[in-house]
Amino acid sequence: MSDLFEKYGIQSGKILSVSPRETKELVHKGAFLIDLRDPDFSDYKAFDVPNVVNLPMEVFEERIEKLDPAKYYILADSSGLKSRLYAEKMLSRGFKHVSSMGGGFVEWERDGMPVHTDVNERLSGACACQLKPRERKK
Repeated sequence: MSDLFEKYGIQSGKILSVSPRETKELVHKGAFLIDLRDPDFSDYKAFDVPNVVNLPMEVFEERIEKLDPAKYYILADSSGLKSRLYAEKMLSRGFKHVSSMGGGFVEWERDGMPVHTDVNERLSGACACQLKPRERKK
């Protein structure tokens, strides 16, 4: 069986870093995209591709064991700053095929990759510490 990640991304230390375009292509070939963002953000704007697993950072440790270590995973957060750390955690737990998406959801959206927006989950507030859901349908 060939390596799905072969010929993709840039290897930096133990972690392969892939672009949003490469991520889109890889999920269509069977890789799983792990969205590490908090549900307050991922419910409003989500990756609109197959094989997305919502695994927020705050529950990552307790839910990681439910994933198959033999599958291919690409981790993404909001800006690409923490996904490498979580990819390293997966590798240390015996996962064989793990990569990080550079730039996170910000780059995904900027590059014109498919996004599902649910306006009923939009957040509002004067600053990030005051964000709260708004316009939810009852």
